[in-house]
Amino acid sequence: MQINRLFEIVYILLDRKTVTSKEFAERFEVSTRTIYRDIEALSAAGIPIYTSKGKGGGISLLPNFVLNKAVITDEEKEEILSSLKAVNAVNLAKTDTAIKKLGSLFGESNTDWIEVDFSSWANSQKEIEVFNAIKSAILDKRVITFSYASAKGQRTLREVEPLKLCFKSNAWYLYGYCKSRYDFRFFKLRRIRNLCVTEQNFQRNPPNQIFSNDNTYRKEYINLKLKLSSEAAYRVYDEFDSYVQQEDGSFIAEINFPRGEWLFYYIATFGSQCEVLEPENVRNSVKAELQNMLKHYL
Repeated sequence: MQINRLFEIVYILLDRKTVTSKEFAERFEVSTRTIYRDIEALSAAGIPIYTSKGKGGGISLLPNFVLNKAVITDEEKEEILSSLKAVNAVNLAKTDTAIKKLGSLFGESNTDWIEVDFSSWANSQKEIEVFNAIKSAILDKRVITFSYASAKGQRTLREVEPLKLCFKSNAWYLYGYCKSRYDFRFFKLRRIRNLCVTEQNFQRNPPNQIFSNDNTYRKEYINLKLKLSSEAAYRVYDEFDSYVQQEDGSFIAEINFPRGEWLFYYIATFGSQCEVLEPENVRNSVKAELQNMLKHYL
């Protein structure tokens, strides 16, 4: 109990700078004499803690004590806090406490220059619940089961060893080993239903980098060459690194895109503003799909 109290005393002083012995005594429900013994114990342990009398006096730490003993630079501290704020902005992970604690530990590094909000305009409460359940399953290395809807609306029951939660292209995904398909898969959180965290443990470890190093995923990329009308200029600027604007205002743009059932749906989001130029097999597949769609309107 005393160890916990000593730690909290230091943390409170980092946050509030000066606190009276009476305030500490009331907070921990002990006598002021006990608080002074705690102060002596901290001082003996090498913590530069001191007391001052008079108005505004109390118990304090020497200024910048923790900051001077930190092994990371001011720039690195600001990067850590900015990253935490970015994660917190998604509204899926509870990082407020970590931000406050590290803010005090780092001497309130200046991170007011950035404000990020990745959360959806829609109600994402279900996604938050799924996110937190999967997070716990990853940390506890427990197999999960769920019903999953493909991009074509087909729903299947999956049994998965969850390895990582990934944020990619405006959405959260689970990356894991699908025991139902005997392979690694990505699962969009918003398509997961009836999630169940089982008591079954697994030993598989997550890869360090999925999007850059995972050959299982990257080998499925194809190079798309598209012609986009001038009306789609805003999306060209937002989504493409390689493009050339034509004299008529249209664009010839190229992008590496993962092969799969979502390829057509991405192209379809451009509507009549897009024409697939290459590769030929994708152009033919899009044409065939559009012809099938047209049958519903004959």
